[in-house]
Amino acid sequence: MIKIIVSGFSGSMGQKAVHMINSTDGYQLVGVYNPVEKNLDPNSYDYLDSSVKIYNDMSQIDIDADIWVDFSIPSAVFDNTKFAIEHGYRPVIGTSGLSEDKVEELKKLADDNKISGIIASNFGISAVLMMKFAQVAAKYFDQTEIVETHHQDKLDAPSGTAMNTARLIHEVQQKDQVENSNESDPLGTRGGDYHGIKIHAIRLPGFIADEEVIFGSTGENLVIKQSTTDRESFMKGVKLAIDEVMKRDELVIGLEKII
Repeated sequence: MIKIIVSGFSGSMGQKAVHMINSTDGYQLVGVYNPVEKNLDPNSYDYLDSSVKIYNDMSQIDIDADIWVDFSIPSAVFDNTKFAIEHGYRPVIGTSGLSEDKVEELKKLADDNKISGIIASNFGISAVLMMKFAQVAAKYFDQTEIVETHHQDKLDAPSGTAMNTARLIHEVQQKDQVENSNESDPLGTRGGDYHGIKIHAIRLPGFIADEEVIFGSTGENLVIKQSTTDRESFMKGVKLAIDEVMKRDELVIGLEKII
């Protein structure tokens, strides 16, 4: 039996994770955590079994568990992941907002504590395949732009998926993309910049998570696009990650490393 704690359990992704765990043979939800939850009565959450311990203070978490699933908020994810590693919980992190420096710090901490886990910018299988396909295409194109669209409540921009896509492309190209030195953009409409790769973030109601990677070359272009229409789709990746980290001995960055 794999015992699991869910951080950020009351959010939309956290609730999906709780449902997936409860409906999966061999999984047991033993605790949930969210610092903004003031009402600790399990009866207030019809998706939680009464035996599940609810915490709003991380320092009070002292239960036996194998996995820490995190769908909290960007400002809390580093401390949450650090706590999980230091207390022997294998982190499965779906919260974005971690800088490259923070990721490296967590990787070292996991190595020191001999704890496996995964930090994934996206648990959607279609999104992960999009990133892998984009990395293959990057070898043959010199110019790339990324457009990502999310719901209006997403707190960080660009998304972790867009940043990871740009990193994967840059790993292949190993050089900064050339910018137009004569370009004028007083309103900043050309988007963010990662080694010359432009990233455009759209936040609108009616969307969940979409991304397209646009490659351009003389006389041709290639567009790789994925769309998420239901958050339930992310749970395939979460389940894959939980099962995989139980077999590993390192902190993996990106679901594309295990898919």
